[in-house]
Amino acid sequence: MTTIPKLNNLAASVARAPDRLRTPAFRRNVTGFLFISPFVLGFIIWFLIPALIALYLSVHQWNLISAPEFVGLDNVEHLFNDPLLPQALKATFLYTIVSVPVGLMLSFGLAMLLNNQLPGIGIFRTIFYLPSIIPAVASAALWAWMFNTEFGLINVIIRAFGGPKIPWLQAPAWALPALIIMSLWNLGGAMIIFLAGLQGIPDIYYEAAEIDGAGRWTKLRHITLPLMSPVFFFNLVIGFISSFQVFIAGYLITDGGPVNATLFLVLYIYRTAFRSLNMGYAATLSWLLFIILMGLSFLVFRYIGKRVYYENPGE
Repeated sequence: MTTIPKLNNLAASVARAPDRLRTPAFRRNVTGFLFISPFVLGFIIWFLIPALIALYLSVHQWNLISAPEFVGLDNVEHLFNDPLLPQALKATFLYTIVSVPVGLMLSFGLAMLLNNQLPGIGIFRTIFYLPSIIPAVASAALWAWMFNTEFGLINVIIRAFGGPKIPWLQAPAWALPALIIMSLWNLGGAMIIFLAGLQGIPDIYYEAAEIDGAGRWTKLRHITLPLMSPVFFFNLVIGFISSFQVFIAGYLITDGGPVNATLFLVLYIYRTAFRSLNMGYAATLSWLLFIILMGLSFLVFRYIGKRVYYENPGE
């Protein structure tokens, strides 16, 4: 007899279901899920599934032809005996340590110069931004010519002033600095973000400082830099993550040479996977890169993020 009330309650719930589907709360939830679904699907398809596949391959030996063979932790042990891995890490870290801070300072300086309402200022902003939208392959071809030892534009200018001919891409001591100089070609993206941040600072702060007798450097130190610290922090995080994934410059211009001076970690992963056909060890190297980026991100957010000034932190 107790089953009859339960059936009645179930029938009543089913009857009320269409009413719940028409409520504003339900429509808001559906709308929210629809808006976040591209990110969720992209995260699952382009990150989660490849990461799990790489984790599976990291404990296997696979040459893309035969079936994967389980090898346990052999790939992890090989990390400590790999003679090329320290060089790949060294080149990547040096590239990041130099290119990211220099790029931040130069892009901020350009943004300061372009943050003026002068006739034709939009043309200069466009000129400085254009290199960042040029295809990477075209940029690599251009800079390969500019760094050419015999007839490259840079050496032509140096010799015009009586300087020596520099083997930019042939000498191990010059190859990495050459690619760092090339990285400064793409300052436009960070510059635009800095420019947007500068234009978002209310003029009332500068006007109040001028009333108190503050000069240009005082306003820069006590107003501009503190209010721009969130933008600096954003560009810093994006910059070091991008620099750790540098690939095209080392692949197309130097192919990791000379003497592995520009063998970046991502390039080494590519070589291991598609030249040596060792997908298991390449997957292990990929997870190593992920762990390094996660660790550096934690340190950046832990020790630099808390020094960022937010105008309205409680909102």
